[in-house]
Amino acid sequence: MFYPLHQKGFFQAMSSVLAWIDHDSKARERTLRILSLFQEKESRDELGLGSVRDSFADQLFPGTSTIQTRLRYMLFVPWIYDSLEKKQLSVGSFAVQADKLERDLVQPLIDSDDQAGVFGKTAGNKLKRLPSSVYWAGLGVWEIRLTPFSQDEYHRRINETYRRRNDLKALEKDAKSRGDDIDIEQRMATFNWHPGLPEPPQDFPDTVDFALSREEADFIRDRIQIACPNSLLSFLALHCEPAETNAPWEHPDYGSFYDRHKELLTHARLFSEVMHGAALSYNIQLAKLRNHEELVEKHQTSFNDWVATLPLDEVCNWSVNRLWELTVDHGHTISSQTRFFVQRWIEYTSKSPNSILTNNEALNLVKRREMKLKGTRSRFRNHRALEQWGGYSGVGKLVYRWQNVKVLLNDLHQGINREGTC
Repeated sequence: MFYPLHQKGFFQAMSSVLAWIDHDSKARERTLRILSLFQEKESRDELGLGSVRDSFADQLFPGTSTIQTRLRYMLFVPWIYDSLEKKQLSVGSFAVQADKLERDLVQPLIDSDDQAGVFGKTAGNKLKRLPSSVYWAGLGVWEIRLTPFSQDEYHRRINETYRRRNDLKALEKDAKSRGDDIDIEQRMATFNWHPGLPEPPQDFPDTVDFALSREEADFIRDRIQIACPNSLLSFLALHCEPAETNAPWEHPDYGSFYDRHKELLTHARLFSEVMHGAALSYNIQLAKLRNHEELVEKHQTSFNDWVATLPLDEVCNWSVNRLWELTVDHGHTISSQTRFFVQRWIEYTSKSPNSILTNNEALNLVKRREMKLKGTRSRFRNHRALEQWGGYSGVGKLVYRWQNVKVLLNDLHQGINREGTC
């Protein structure tokens, strides 16, 4: 479907009930430092739960990831590529110039008032991972990136893009001479980036920061609304004031969420709560294997807290069949082995969470799971791997990218509320 180049009327028609806490750059810097800790805890997948975790996260917050930092990168990347396409750089220099322009972003962002989340803040322009590789998938999910190809293939096919556009110009010229209408679908097929993409600031990329203009924020919010209309991300972007909570199910506007969001969050929360115990069991077993009494004591304390706060009644009444209905076949393969592990752990937890650490079957379930996943690198069978263990593996509760999503929504809502014309 053709999407008009200008959507100002649509944006103005959208009633806004949004407000935002005016976080300064120091506050954002603290947030990003905390975020890096959560990312480490959540992204480590010692027990192979990532497929379930990511299924929930992709349904709730599509297009996001645990390594995205700031929202305006969603515009920096297409701005860079669009500028190179306009210059019709050939395939031989296209990727090289894109790489250079991304690296050239580092210093202006460091020089800005808001440095939190800068890619290359430590490494400078020698950073190993460029923002484009981090945001490429999300740009596709939000339909800002229209080319269906991987980043490398997009680079390799750029000459084909130019040829298709030149061919289209000739066709449209002939159509105009005959008085025929322009084929909008044909024109859209030549776009690699959304035609409504706001123009970059005149001094981009020499002077740049993370502050979205009102027009930019409207565009991104509109993309989320259209590309991901049923997601919680879309609901939060349009209807909710921001909230500094530790998990999405703690949001003060939870009561106004759609039923489908509440159901997803209920199962996501229970999965997080229950499987947190498995992660703690894993760490306790390793600490004992290392004869590290202090670590054993710390993890045991965390385990005791887990037992004390576990919503056992909910766990006992939890429909695991519904859990799989909500997570299987949503873009992630959840193997039968993963389902078996999760279901058995839920059974042990439901029967007696207090006795899990003395239940050999429950202990062996965790041990066998890690050994199966890691093979010869298992910490239970590889002494060197055990010695290299840092003492904490996956001990943070799953919050499904919420820490990152909060930062992205912060950037969005500050832009939405920025003074200026739509």
